[in-house]
Amino acid sequence: MARAEFLTQFKKGVIQIATPNSTGTGFYLKDYDMIVSNHHVVKDFARVTIKTQKFGKELAEVLFVDSKFDLAFIKAPNWGELPHLNLGDYEELHDGDQVMAIGHPYGLNYSTSRGVVSRKDRVTNGLKYIQTDTAINPGNSGGPLVNMKGEIIGVNTFILRGGDNLGFALPSHYLKEALEQYLPKKGTYIERCHSCSFMVDADNIEDDKFCPNCGVEIDISTVQVTDEVKLTGVAKTIEEILQDLKVNVQIARIGNNNWEVQEGNASIKIRFNPENLFVTCDAFLCQLPKENIGDLYEFLLKENQKMKYTLFSVHGNDIVIGAVFYETDIERTIGQRIFKSVFEEADKYQKLLIEKFNCQPRLRES
Repeated sequence: MARAEFLTQFKKGVIQIATPNSTGTGFYLKDYDMIVSNHHVVKDFARVTIKTQKFGKELAEVLFVDSKFDLAFIKAPNWGELPHLNLGDYEELHDGDQVMAIGHPYGLNYSTSRGVVSRKDRVTNGLKYIQTDTAINPGNSGGPLVNMKGEIIGVNTFILRGGDNLGFALPSHYLKEALEQYLPKKGTYIERCHSCSFMVDADNIEDDKFCPNCGVEIDISTVQVTDEVKLTGVAKTIEEILQDLKVNVQIARIGNNNWEVQEGNASIKIRFNPENLFVTCDAFLCQLPKENIGDLYEFLLKENQKMKYTLFSVHGNDIVIGAVFYETDIERTIGQRIFKSVFEEADKYQKLLIEKFNCQPRLRES
């Protein structure tokens, strides 16, 4: 199956996942009506932000976690028709077979990489993993490893740091076993015991912290946390400002110290860099016109003279309006004014620049 065919088949069923701590990938299995990902992608959160190619961001409930096999199941929203992705038979896999990984490495949506199975049964920590030279990077975690029949034969789980394309995927038979074990309790929050694989929930856990089957300590409260994230410092202030502006911060979060807000057709990215102590709030409006760029530059420079909190800039081919300031300067009241200025001016200027100067609409990820 060609790479283009893989993308066509999988694009609508591969999910972007984000928490305040991380980003990753998941995939929807219609036969089970659930989203599959890695435990380390959703760890410690009762709900995560999910997004597909067709649908916008929304919050989804984590239903099942398993730290031993690094698996997580997430409740699928009522999105309507989604593609039917099939689990393949791991036993039919052979060393040297071609495979593809699909996911969102480094935030690059719906990226695919092709490689071969270096070893189908590499044993690590007592479990078999599919070792592949397929490029798997941060953000790919939880995504599908797919054979040339278009079947999912593994869950991309980890890489060896410093290794040259050494990626490892959990074989599909482990995933199928977990899915079948969970189905009778579908809809209930479950943590599978990392010692004996017993399905532990709030009703059967002993003394609120021990597996009823083997007695090992399990604290399911660490996963059944609320959606309130205990932020401090600049990140806390930024989220307070966004909440004041009626932004759903749970949906806006895209990993650690990063937020993204959609205002009209403009995408606004807010970042705090703890290394250089800068806070940036940038609205990407549109792209440079093909002609009369001088007239546009003159207009932008004149508008910059009028602005109090924001400035126009050009990043590559993108026209951006935004603000930048040190962390020591951020305060809730002034932050509201700055962010609000960016939000309000983004939609206003985007339309004006396109209509008056023939600027090009900005390409958006599909």
